[in-house]
Amino acid sequence: MRTQIRPFVEPIPRAKKSSSTNVFSKERSLEAPELELVEDLVPNARLKMEGREFLSLLPQDSVPVVFFDPQYRGVLEKLKFGNEGKTRGRRRFALAQMSEGMIAQFLTAIDRVLIPSGHLFLWLDKFHLCSGVAHWFTNTKLETVDLVTWDKGTIGMGYRTRRRAEYCLVAQKIPRRAKGIWTIHNIPDVYKERPFDKKEHPHSKPVELQGQLLSAVSHRGDYVVDPAAGSFSVMQAAINYDRNFLGCDLNG
Repeated sequence: MRTQIRPFVEPIPRAKKSSSTNVFSKERSLEAPELELVEDLVPNARLKMEGREFLSLLPQDSVPVVFFDPQYRGVLEKLKFGNEGKTRGRRRFALAQMSEGMIAQFLTAIDRVLIPSGHLFLWLDKFHLCSGVAHWFTNTKLETVDLVTWDKGTIGMGYRTRRRAEYCLVAQKIPRRAKGIWTIHNIPDVYKERPFDKKEHPHSKPVELQGQLLSAVSHRGDYVVDPAAGSFSVMQAAINYDRNFLGCDLNG
């Protein structure tokens, strides 16, 4: 009986998975440059200033994170209930409104001051989320990378369903990347929290959510910017998370 001899073939070892292929990282490799401020820009203070003028005083490519909560004209003009400024939304109605052209100007200015791979957190309501805001970003290097739904825990306006949530669109200045930039990976995309101070401002935002977002994309001591600060909830969030705040509002 003939014995069959098979040639020996050395097995090819399996390649070990490199840790570099992991898209998650708790270490932040992106550094913001040291910021030299002009005299008018006082950190951690409630500045009374027009937002675009404020942004023009910041150097180009200088900050890692900006929050922007526009006072939308569209809601007042297109979602008319007939009693705005009378029995409904008096404080909101009294605020200076922003046209879509003005919002686009803000975003262009924000794009200028963000460092490459820096983040913008843009607050939206359901009307603008559904109607679309991509045209606001036409002249920028900002790209949408995520969305967080903020459950306010209270019922608001609505022709059909009543609004209970607002939305935080996460945009990043190119080059778009997450590893080494975004360091906190347990922030849920639906977040329930009460507003910061509803009595002080009708559009107050959640401090803890904003604190987690800004801490995910910045180092301790970095500057966090808000050119339309309203109740200055972002300032409180920045202080809570050991960041420096720069921001302003028309009403100070």
